[in-house]
Amino acid sequence: QVQLVESGGGLVQAGGSLRLSCVASGGTFSGVVIGWFRQAPGMEREFVAYIYNGGSATRYADSVKGRFTISRDNARNTVLLQMNSLKSEDTAVYYCASGIFYSTRASNYNTWGQGTQVTVSS
Repeated sequence: QVQLVESGGGLVQAGGSLRLSCVASGGTFSGVVIGWFRQAPGMEREFVAYIYNGGSATRYADSVKGRFTISRDNARNTVLLQMNSLKSEDTAVYYCASGIFYSTRASNYNTWGQGTQVTVSS
């Protein structure tokens, strides 16, 4: 069974950068899209970005557009999320997930990683 494993989170100052990785362990990514979501304490899980599993089409949440970039490294079976110009409001646990539709709704994603904490200090 394929598992998704995130890494790359940490503590960074506002304005800084982090790069998150999501590896499909035990196989390859399934589904139509590979997405990143985030969840802050007391908040619902929210969409960040997705990339088409069969190509390079992407979509971003308005809150991260122009600052975050999602990409694939097929040789390493990895999806990356480059996060620049980080803000305190980006603080959350970030999850990658495999989705069955082109969707920004978490309910349309059926395989999830365990999450990685991103903390942005102001």
